[in-house]
Parts: sequence; C-alpha cells; structure tokens
Amino acid sequence: MSLQTSLDQITATAVAEGTIVGGAVLVAQSGASLYSQSFGLADREAGQKAGLDTLYRLASVTKPMVSLTALALFDAGKLSLDDAVTDYLPYFTPRYKASTPTIRLRHLLTHTAGLGYGYGPETGVAAGLADDDLDYETNFTRLAAQELRFAPGTGWEYSVAIDVLGAVIAKVFGGTLEDAVAHFVTGPLGMADTAFHVTDRARLATNYANAAPAPERMGDHYLHRNADGSEVLFSPCRAFNPKAFQAGGAGMVGTPADLFKFFEHIRAGAPDILRPETFAMAASPQTGDVWRVPGCKFSYFSDIIVDPVAAKTPESVGTLGWGGIYGHSWFVDPARELTVLMMSNTAPAGVDGAYVDAIRDAVYAGL
Repeated sequence: MSLQTSLDQITATAVAEGTIVGGAVLVAQSGASLYSQSFGLADREAGQKAGLDTLYRLASVTKPMVSLTALALFDAGKLSLDDAVTDYLPYFTPRYKASTPTIRLRHLLTHTAGLGYGYGPETGVAAGLADDDLDYETNFTRLAAQELRFAPGTGWEYSVAIDVLGAVIAKVFGGTLEDAVAHFVTGPLGMADTAFHVTDRARLATNYANAAPAPERMGDHYLHRNADGSEVLFSPCRAFNPKAFQAGGAGMVGTPADLFKFFEHIRAGAPDILRPETFAMAASPQTGDVWRVPGCKFSYFSDIIVDPVAAKTPESVGTLGWGGIYGHSWFVDPARELTVLMMSNTAPAGVDGAYVDAIRDAVYAGL
C-alpha cells in the first residue's frame, strides 16, 4: 500500500469514527513533499472544510518557536544560557526547601527548572491556556510563590518554563514577545499567519474535545477530563484577549502551511535563524543524566530520541518532536531527513495516542 493510500485511509477513518473532526497531515523527505493533505471540517457545525491555510490555536507548538527565538538572542550576544532568570526578572525567586536556588535560562529551555503545570486555582497562576488578564510580572510573581518541585537541573517536568522564558525574551528584545518571534523566526521564514493574535477569524478552526459518542465543541471555558483523571481547562477565547500575557508556551495561532515551513527549516538546521554550531547544540540532548521518559531526553526545544528501542518507536536516534494539546503533533528525523506534521482541531486524540502512532508508523512503513 502506498503512503498516500495509507494516510488517506487513516485520516478518513479518524473522521468517520469521530476521533478527529478536521486537520492536516504533511510529510516531506529530503525537502521533497511525500504527502500534503487537509481533511475533515474546521467547523463541524458550519460545515466549513479544513485546509492547509486553516488557522489553529497552537498550544505547545508555540514552544519551539519561542525557544529558537531565545537561542537567536544568544547568537546575537544578548544573553547567555547560564544567565540567571533573576538577571532579567528580579521578581522571579521561587524557593526549594528553605533556599532560593538559581534558575538559569538553560533550565527553562529544558524543563529542568523545577516548575510544572497544574498549579491549582487557589494559586492564581495562569499557565497560558486558560483565559486571563494578567501581565508577566503579576503572573510570575504568583508562580514564584510556589515551591519548586525539585532543585533546578536535578529532574525533568513539563512546565510553564517557556512562558517564563517568553517574559525574559520580551525584556531582552525590548518589545513584545510577538515582536521578537517575528523578528527572528516567523518573519525570516515568511510565516505570515503565525502570531500571538488571530490574523483572519474566518479561517480559524473551531476546537473540539474527544467525548462519546462524538467530539464536543469547546465553549469559551471548557474543562476536559483526561482518561487518567486529570483535567485541562481550555479557553479558546484567550486568542482574542489582548490583556492576556503572550504565553511563550501556548499562545500562538498558525496554519499547517506555515508550521511546516518552520519544521522543514528545523530539519535543514535552521540556517536562517541560528548559527550552525548553536543549532547543533540545541538539537542534541541537554538534560545530562536526567531522562524525560525511557529512551528520551530533552533538547533545547523538544523531546529527543536517544534509544528508539526503549522509546518503542521506529524513529531514529536524534529524532526531535513534541505536540500541542489543542490537537497537534510533529517530529523531525534528521537521520532520515524526514519532517512530519499532524495538525487538528481535536484534543487530545490529535496530540498522541493511536491516531498519531498510526500516522507515524505508516510514514516509516512507506519510506
């Protein structure tokens, strides 16, 4: 079976079974397109078809763009990865076991700062996904009042670290975070629809959450309970709120066409963004002896496969990847010169699980 046929069948089945409402899958090898298709509906109730120019709330697909912006500032001599966060945000002084440890910028980039997600509503901490009217200092002063979950550099936990990094970037750049990302990443790559605001409401996808018997349309404030009992509060309305801080970990909106440019640029070594030696450093394991999960560590902007057998994946050693909780997943396999982007408007099935694994496995089987 050809790759085209396999991927067509997987996406058609996902729509028919109610796993995904609408989305897109793009695959390229050595810069040549192997597959580039949208499918399903961007807005089920309106009957609006999904396209490669459909705008999606990106959630954590924001993170690698913001991380590379920080690395571009490093290349420009504007910051050092060993700088303390307090050098730029003097109010950010979280404690750990009666001490105030130094959190360095490299800890933010690798999610080894001792921060996390899931701060309770009683803390007042916003994590960039739910709606808020907070500025950086107000929000991260509240975050600094929460004890670190481990000493910086000694563990790994997915976290609001890139939100904090966004505040550092804005301070160093001397404008908004959006200004900095546009200057170093989206502008040079011609990603005109990717920003911390919605460029065209008519093309913005509606968001859905997986439920029985069919995905539910998210309202402005939608509380989704995951299979493990954890909960996620989605606020699609946040994309329209100019008072909400620009969340470096979750706040951007963009299209499959734009994002594929970015990940193809990553596959090519990000030559328009970073110096070769900086990219080589950024795209290598940066967590020392700390593992994210078996077979995987973390680079300066994504997961990285260190042992494919332990990770139970067909991906090569050195494969970079992550996702976005609104329904996206991506990976770049440098050894195979492979770029794969899956975007959707359906959470969490579009992030990980059977659908994402089926796309990945079909790609490798079709090479």
